[in-house]
Amino acid sequence: MDITPRDRVNLAMRHQPPDRIPRDFSAEPVIWSKLMHQLNTDNREDVLRFFEIDCRVLSYDAQWFCKPPNAESPSGPQMWKRETDSNSYVDVWGAKRSRVQNDWGEYEELSEYPLADAENCNDLKNHPWPTPDWWDFADIANVADTVGQSGHYHLRFRVGSIFETAWSLRGFERFLIDLAMNPDMAQYLMERILEIHLENLHRVMQRVADKIDMVYTYDDLGHQHGLLLSPAMWKKIIRPMQAKFFAKAKEYAKPVMLHCCGAIKPLLNELIDIGLDVINPVQPLAAGMNIAELKKEFGGRLTFHGGIDIQELLPCGTPSDVTETARQTCLILGEQGGYIFAPAHHIQADTPLENVFAMYRGAT
Repeated sequence: MDITPRDRVNLAMRHQPPDRIPRDFSAEPVIWSKLMHQLNTDNREDVLRFFEIDCRVLSYDAQWFCKPPNAESPSGPQMWKRETDSNSYVDVWGAKRSRVQNDWGEYEELSEYPLADAENCNDLKNHPWPTPDWWDFADIANVADTVGQSGHYHLRFRVGSIFETAWSLRGFERFLIDLAMNPDMAQYLMERILEIHLENLHRVMQRVADKIDMVYTYDDLGHQHGLLLSPAMWKKIIRPMQAKFFAKAKEYAKPVMLHCCGAIKPLLNELIDIGLDVINPVQPLAAGMNIAELKKEFGGRLTFHGGIDIQELLPCGTPSDVTETARQTCLILGEQGGYIFAPAHHIQADTPLENVFAMYRGAT
């Protein structure tokens, strides 16, 4: 009997060897455009099928679902945004991003923080917070069937972040200071954000729990050499909120995937304890993130997603280097299941296209 992509991912997550390592894909828009041109298509789905990608994603902030009051009602998979000028937009939370050019294309960078000047919790309360009614999931079953091809692909629902969204409203440095000096403000911000995510997840699962295979959230807590905050601070303030989120997913018997960049090994045991099932992006050049050591220590309790270096290997390696590294990564992380092959974050715009093809040639 033929195995479906959905079955393949679920087997790997149960730590059973599938017929091959399941695959996922993420890239910056420039790479998507180059690949579509190379493959003579204007449809991203054709790129995913070419690389035999097993996973698909629905996102809470897609235009399909996110419909703030008095906003236009476009449809489609793109992130909802309200354009403020030709170069900037405001997201659903009120944070402003601007497009910044670089040598290979452009990035969207945070440029204004709406709560930067808040001095106390009352100031935070006056922010025009979203409410759950800003989201309309009435058609999510049809969208899920379209994106997941009626259960053919492994489909995860992407819910937003807690820590990252909080600092996107306050400013990164200010929010870190809040955690240390104004913990009531930091707590209030994250609790308001978490409330929305929990209710959105509840409403989605009420409609399409049978179509969603996994719940996906993201919060970068690490950098190249360590954590962005102390383990003690994470444990006191952020861990309880992540635990609530994970618990909500588990109410519907859904595994949880967390995107968390950087040198995050010190947090993995406790993340597993509160219900983490899949860790992404497994940044192999970050301190303590050696893939063989991670597999040995956590492989029986955790599925790894990612692991292919985007910092040096993909932009600078030869195609043969890339293919061999991808093959070795599959052998190490994919032993006895527990691995979904993917880049360690979005493939960046400075990556030669031949290395993208080489990467997937090495996925075994």
